[in-house]
Amino acid sequence: MPSVLQFVRSENVVSRVIAGETLIVPVRRGVADLASLFSFNQVGSTIWEAIEKPRTVDELVSLVADAYDVTAEKAREDIEVFLNEAQAAGIVQMVGP
Repeated sequence: MPSVLQFVRSENVVSRVIAGETLIVPVRRGVADLASLFSFNQVGSTIWEAIEKPRTVDELVSLVADAYDVTAEKAREDIEVFLNEAQAAGIVQMVGP
């Protein structure tokens, strides 16, 4: 993924943190789609919080590598999987420069 591109939360979701777990509910046609409920672990929650504003993959890699004491390569691998799956689910969108 080119680092010029940024990722941000979709405007069509509602998110809440409940008991330390981030829950995401897509909103379709003005109604919450409870059949498509998403739950994130601590790393996913960190990424979700960070993409409240547009962020590049490189920015997310630095954040996760520092916060969880993992290599940049491992952080990048996990972030790319997260972003790909979140985009496919329609809860994260890519924005250009």
